[in-house]
Amino acid sequence: MGAALDRGQIEKAYARWAPVYDLVFGAVFERGRNAAIAAAERIGGRILEVGVGTGISLPDYRRSNRLIGVDLSEPMLRKARARVAIEALAHVEGLAVMDAQRLGFRDGAFDVVVAQYVITVVPDPEATLDEFARVVKPGGEIVLVNHLGAEAGMRRAFEHSFAPVARKLGWRAEFPWRRLERWAGGHGGVTLVERRDMPPLGHFSLIRFSRNGAARGGDGQRQGRG
Repeated sequence: MGAALDRGQIEKAYARWAPVYDLVFGAVFERGRNAAIAAAERIGGRILEVGVGTGISLPDYRRSNRLIGVDLSEPMLRKARARVAIEALAHVEGLAVMDAQRLGFRDGAFDVVVAQYVITVVPDPEATLDEFARVVKPGGEIVLVNHLGAEAGMRRAFEHSFAPVARKLGWRAEFPWRRLERWAGGHGGVTLVERRDMPPLGHFSLIRFSRNGAARGGDGQRQGRG
């Protein structure tokens, strides 16, 4: 997989991105954001958004939900806090600097964990996913939106050649689906319920994992894709 990301590298990268993140990525990631929010709101309730960044998605959640947002980057969170204040987002209960691999919440604290464009950024994706599973209630869901590396062809070759540059920018371009698949298969406490290609050009995926246990209210239509 090449050189690993580290926390300092990630913090520096996103401190640089903070002033222009919404302008550069707002439109590109809009369809994924909307899909993640819709998936989270099938369950609803208390929602943790990990990697909340500038808080660009927060106004789009229904006010009946209760939101907590965490991010490793203080510069990104400053923009999120300003957004919450300016737009009077009373459904946002808190924003905090926090490492996704060491979430400071009790077991089963949330109905849903949402992580948009996060798993390819953290140093240890599997440890991060373990934390997501820990803080989700039985019957709740983990909702991911992320770029996944191509498994073959020209795009795979490009992603691997681009990997050193991507790491300097703060993410892994070549992250494969099989890592998520292996994690879910080995965890025992989660079940894959959906994997769906997202625009643009299917380069991103919406992925939903259910936390095994008693079911909660929701859409009732959980369909997996192998």
